Amino acid sequence: MKKSIIKKIFIKISKLLGFELIDQNEFVSPTLDKKLNDDLSIINEKSIVLPLGDVQITKKINSILIVFRTNTNIEIWDQNKKRLFELPKIEYSLRSLNSLIKSINFSKKKYPNIKFKTIIIDDKSKNENLLKIKNLISKNQLDMSIISLDHKKYLDRIKEQNNTQTFSNLASLLQSFEIGKEQAEDLIYFVEDDYLHFEPMMEEVIASYERIASQIKKDIFICPTDYPYLYMNNEKTNILIGNKRHWRTINKTLCTFITSKHLLNKYWNNFYNTCLKRNIPFEKHLNEIYKDEFCISPLKSLSLHLTNINSSYGLSPFIDYKKLWDENEVIND
Repeated sequence: MKKSIIKKIFIKISKLLGFELIDQNEFVSPTLDKKLNDDLSIINEKSIVLPLGDVQITKKINSILIVFRTNTNIEIWDQNKKRLFELPKIEYSLRSLNSLIKSINFSKKKYPNIKFKTIIIDDKSKNENLLKIKNLISKNQLDMSIISLDHKKYLDRIKEQNNTQTFSNLASLLQSFEIGKEQAEDLIYFVEDDYLHFEPMMEEVIASYERIASQIKKDIFICPTDYPYLYMNNEKTNILIGNKRHWRTINKTLCTFITSKHLLNKYWNNFYNTCLKRNIPFEKHLNEIYKDEFCISPLKSLSLHLTNINSSYGLSPFIDYKKLWDENEVIND
């Protein structure tokens, strides 16, 4: 009885002092009142990974603005190839959006105080395709809206006027960056409509962003996809511990990534210049940022880029592509 009372007092004092106790005999944390294989981290407070201890969170996430770019007419921009599964583009747009909705809902259950807002920039979808997207949105109680790409707004700025597809892609990208600059409060996820997300993607991104940004004491970029091209060259990388998986530092991304409003403002010229013409490589100005800022991608992937199966910019290794594809099928009423 005496030992029990002393133990309870010790636990209370430890909690007051901000320490967490581990009972390896019972495999529990008495201060957290959790089993050790539960999620021990506390969002916006501390990140705990056994056996590495805790990281006090100084970079707290309060909101995420998601800017989702869609074009349901073009199969693969700038390529005369078929995507994996060889279906009409609208199928990829719908499943991509559906997987994003699932991931947001999954994260909202874990982190109810984080605000999610999604803006869909649509580039001239047919009415029947746009209706399918609207129907999918209407089934979910999320803050989601659709706006049409304003081509005229960018005629005097974007130099690529001869190739309609290239102009539309650059205009869509620039509009997404401008929306991020104007409306984001905290994190921004710029995402295209050919990415399938695993359900825990958003949860892992939020918790890992907080942990790693707090450790290095600066904002970061996150690419949620483990691209095959990252393994084509013998490049050195650093391996970091996130929330529930490993992450690696990278120096290249495509145009789907997460970052902060602070970094968007800091490197606005890089973002803006990416959209004025087709650079070689396309993401040239974005990749220049990663010489000075941390950019990380997960091991293994949290999102799947559905391009042609032979593309080095596409399918992540060690993923059950068909399973993820089937899980995100959208049944139209």
